[in-house]
Amino acid sequence: MELAIVLSLAASFCTATSSICQRLGARNLESSGHQVHGFDPLLVFRLATQPVWLVGFAAMLAGFALQVSALHYGPLALVQPILAVELLFVFGYLATLTRCRGMRWREWLAAAGMSAGLSVFLRAASPSGGQPHASALSWWLAGLVMLVLVATAVAVGSHGSPTRRAAWLGVATGLSWGFIAAVIKELTSHIGDGTGAIFGNWSPYVLVVVGAATMVLTSHAMAAGPLAASQPGFTLGDPITAILLGVFMFNESLATSPAALAGEVLGLVVLAFGVWELSRSDLITGGAPPLPGETAGHPAERELSRRSWH
Repeated sequence: MELAIVLSLAASFCTATSSICQRLGARNLESSGHQVHGFDPLLVFRLATQPVWLVGFAAMLAGFALQVSALHYGPLALVQPILAVELLFVFGYLATLTRCRGMRWREWLAAAGMSAGLSVFLRAASPSGGQPHASALSWWLAGLVMLVLVATAVAVGSHGSPTRRAAWLGVATGLSWGFIAAVIKELTSHIGDGTGAIFGNWSPYVLVVVGAATMVLTSHAMAAGPLAASQPGFTLGDPITAILLGVFMFNESLATSPAALAGEVLGLVVLAFGVWELSRSDLITGGAPPLPGETAGHPAERELSRRSWH
């Protein structure tokens, strides 16, 4: 269990590093004269000319590998909530890069609230146990339920204000990432059986298809409106979905005494407050003072950073 915690924290650190490096790579590309207008099928290849972006891409792959390893050794209900601290690592990175310029006490309080809320929840819930595989019936039911929920969130988020659209698409994205985590959990159960067992199972193919669709959904959520609206859905939808799937599909155990349930609810509420407040930080949304080497107030950089952030 301790190994799963360490691997989860390492995965969060790598994905936060990826976010920062890819953001810097995108800004460097913009500042070098490569303007982004609408959909650019060659954008990835242009970004690959930026060394810092390549570091971010490598960190993203490392984060995925560490997440797979963490889910191999620990339950969904433990690993996915810990991965939410990626937002804290991102905040810490940006606070360091900007030397805390323009930061407010509410942002520090939100960061502390995220840490405290997650700690209280995990200590109260004490997630444990679980089985390596979920039944075929439970997978069909979970897939159908998730499809309905995601489709509903997308439909609701297809109209209204930019904030409303971004918020609902963020929820849809978070739900999808939580389901992907469950698919990864199923995939990890075949790792010890060799390559043939891995690719002879359905999970890697579902992972590729659903993962690609979720990446598209993520980009639409970020382009729909302010990041402050979509980020809570990203950060909270994933672990909550994964916890529920872990309990109902993989028979993972959470403490259910009255005191434990009260602690779990309290922890989630404090965590949600921290995520909500931190998502509105100028550091996260791109309204902070420029990073070293950037031009302050460049509208194109602000827009590019908002769209390429996650």
